[in-house]
Amino acid sequence: MHPTLIFNIQHSEGKMLDKFKIAAALLLVVAGVTGFYLLDQRPMILRVAAVLAGMATAAAVFWMSAPGKEFHVFSQESAAETRKVVWPTRKETLQTTGIVFVFMVVMALFLWLVDASLLWIVKKLLGQS
Repeated sequence: MHPTLIFNIQHSEGKMLDKFKIAAALLLVVAGVTGFYLLDQRPMILRVAAVLAGMATAAAVFWMSAPGKEFHVFSQESAAETRKVVWPTRKETLQTTGIVFVFMVVMALFLWLVDASLLWIVKKLLGQS
C-alpha cells in the first residue's frame, strides 16, 4: 500500500476518533446537567457535585482530542502573550478615564444644544405656518 494512502487513512481515522471524543465530552456535560435535575430530592451539594463531575470528565475527554490539545497550546500561548503586555499604570488609567468622562460631558452638552436648537427652529417654523 502506498505510504500517503496509509497516512490519509490513519489521519481520517484520527479525525473520526476526535469527533467521537468531542461527542462523548458533550454527552458527559449533558449527563452532569441531567443528573442535577434527576437528583432533585437529594442535597444540593450532591446535585452540584454531579454537574461538576460531568464537566470535569468532559474536560478531560476533550483535552485528549486533537482540538483539545490545540486549545491547550493556544491558551498557553495566550497566557504568555498576556505576560508580555505592558499594562498602563494606575495614573495613566485614571487620566484616560477622566478624558473619556470629560469627552462624554462635552458631547452630551453639544447634542443637547443641537437638539434644543432644532426644536426651537421647528417650533418657529410650525408657529409661523
